Amino acid sequence: MDPDRVLEGLDPEQTEAARALRGPVCILAGAGTGKTRAITHRIAHAVASGVVSEQQILAVTFTARAAGEMRGRLRSLGAPRVQARTFHAAALRQLGFFWPQVVGGEKPTLIDSKLSVVARAANAVGLQPDRLGLRDLASEIEWAKVTQVRPSDYDKAVAKAGRQAPMTTGEVARVFEAYEELRSEHNLLDFESMLELTAGMINEYPAVAQRVRDQYRYFVVDEFQDVNPLQKLLLDAWLGDRDDLCVVGDPSQTIYSFAGATPGYLTGFANRYPHATVVRLVRDYRSTPQVVRVANHVIAQAKGTTSANHLTLQAQRPDGPDPLYQEYEDEPGEATGVARKISVLLEDGTPASEIAVLLRTNSQSAAYEQALADEGVPFTVRGTTRFFERPEIKQAVHTLRGARHGAAGETAEPLVATVRSLLSQMGLTDTAPEGCQARERWESLSALAQLAEDMAAKPGPDGGQATMAAFVEELETRMATEHAPGFEGVTIASLHSAKGLEWDAVFLVGLTEGMMPIIYAETDEQVEEERRLFYVGVTRARSSLAMSWSLARSPGGRKTRKPSRFLDGLRPASPSTANRRDRRKGGVVRCRVCSDVLSDTTERKLGRCLDCPSNYDEALLERLRDWRRQTAQEAKMPAYVIFTDATLQAIAEQEPSSVSQLTAVSGVGPAKLDRYGEAVLALVAGRDPAEAAAGETDAGDGEDEDE
Repeated sequence: MDPDRVLEGLDPEQTEAARALRGPVCILAGAGTGKTRAITHRIAHAVASGVVSEQQILAVTFTARAAGEMRGRLRSLGAPRVQARTFHAAALRQLGFFWPQVVGGEKPTLIDSKLSVVARAANAVGLQPDRLGLRDLASEIEWAKVTQVRPSDYDKAVAKAGRQAPMTTGEVARVFEAYEELRSEHNLLDFESMLELTAGMINEYPAVAQRVRDQYRYFVVDEFQDVNPLQKLLLDAWLGDRDDLCVVGDPSQTIYSFAGATPGYLTGFANRYPHATVVRLVRDYRSTPQVVRVANHVIAQAKGTTSANHLTLQAQRPDGPDPLYQEYEDEPGEATGVARKISVLLEDGTPASEIAVLLRTNSQSAAYEQALADEGVPFTVRGTTRFFERPEIKQAVHTLRGARHGAAGETAEPLVATVRSLLSQMGLTDTAPEGCQARERWESLSALAQLAEDMAAKPGPDGGQATMAAFVEELETRMATEHAPGFEGVTIASLHSAKGLEWDAVFLVGLTEGMMPIIYAETDEQVEEERRLFYVGVTRARSSLAMSWSLARSPGGRKTRKPSRFLDGLRPASPSTANRRDRRKGGVVRCRVCSDVLSDTTERKLGRCLDCPSNYDEALLERLRDWRRQTAQEAKMPAYVIFTDATLQAIAEQEPSSVSQLTAVSGVGPAKLDRYGEAVLALVAGRDPAEAAAGETDAGDGEDEDE
């Protein structure tokens, strides 16, 4: 492939990164700036330029999904043989290869979960924690191992890190020591030991080091801000004394410090390699200017922010709706209010799969699951086992493979019918069942059935209709790349599990002190990690961003909660962003009918309580909706981006006849006034917006000619 063609379509900074082919390279990439595009094009450009062969490149990511995406992009760029793996996948491959040569004997058994071994270790030292306690102990042992802390040093390490142990440090240390003894006795290998053993083999055996370093000469590490000391140990073993290393990351998205990650390797990269090329990607192609402004404000308030490690994003997309800030009386009211707003988005044409509710903790999920269910809104809860590793999916794929051979001559309709028939035997029904576990299984099977329907709607590679063989081949391809089909439902996810994802509309909920930042974030460093977590949540939104909080936990409870400090300077109650009309009225908006104070966003837009009577021209409201729908279709954007339903109704109720009156309608800011004001005033006056625009253009031309 022509090396220059690989660079086509990149922006100037991405091109600079892709052209930096040798030596240490550090790419500081903000959210939505196209970092995966930059590094895959850099790899493909290096291959096309003859700098390195495909087989000598190792690209390291943190999730199998990201590795699969990278492999897919590299295939399309003409570099299909580049190895893109997670740290653990790469280490497991190397350890398995060298074990017979270096150690010999039976290979250790890799354990997916520490819980059973931790339980035995706890019992061995006279402790019997419950299941949650075991999970906490397992997490603590993982932290100790990735930060290279031994049982004998655990208490000192915890004190130095300002970390809160799940039980006394002495008890944790004893369980940790017993765990390691059990693991060694039964020849068990956990993920941390796998990395450590691989690094040890390379560092201690010159023949192994030579073989590995001959194989891999060119390294790329994504999400470098999340590297922990153990992963860094392995990376250094791979590198040796070489420096053909490209690292990519964003210090503002460091959210795994509690698990041992440190951004210091990224922020200190230029100090370790003074001759490094440093490229900053700041053009945000994901989010609207309104969302980007929120993100920049949030991260600019971080303590210790410097120009060296802080990226100010530059929005590249057109304007979108202003972010929403909503206060609720209590948690159930907040969940209900969010569910109703999601229903409006769905009615306006936003796909359910493009909407997310992001939570600080999984314990918040139940209220939103119930509220969405009450509204009849489909949803899925993210954060469980990877799609193709779920038992029901493995079983389903096995069943579909068996049915493939007898279905060579089928057409599209039998494909869908056959798939649904086979999956119905495993529990796929027309509606979702009750119960979390049963619903998760149903969602998985439903996603497979939906994939079959999607394939049936498209012509096959030979122009014919999709077949069972083609469907199974598609599944196998997705299994290899970890590309799971999406469930057509609103996503409920924790902020941590939302990392790396994006949606058109995002609802950040429960934004109160004690939840965001979380109550056990006591040190400045821990609070700043919470700020970065909030920043990650904000930058998941492409167009619509809503942030909410509640004053009480339950209806009738004491309203003692305070909005998160991270909202200071953003939410309307903050002096720096209170709108002009609110300031003129002392921050209070009252109903124009009954004079009650309005707190709900929709009520404030309408200028009245929702249950107060209002007379408006229904025909005008319908004309406004038709115009909005047509305008949105022409601009290829969601209808709510033009104006929300509440703003259209406020216009229909108030019937503004001048620019100043239209400006007074909540939701009509300067940008929207400039873009749509003329059309709206024409509609209110009963005129055709297109004719009104043409008339003004003609008048303007005449004035120019007179001059």
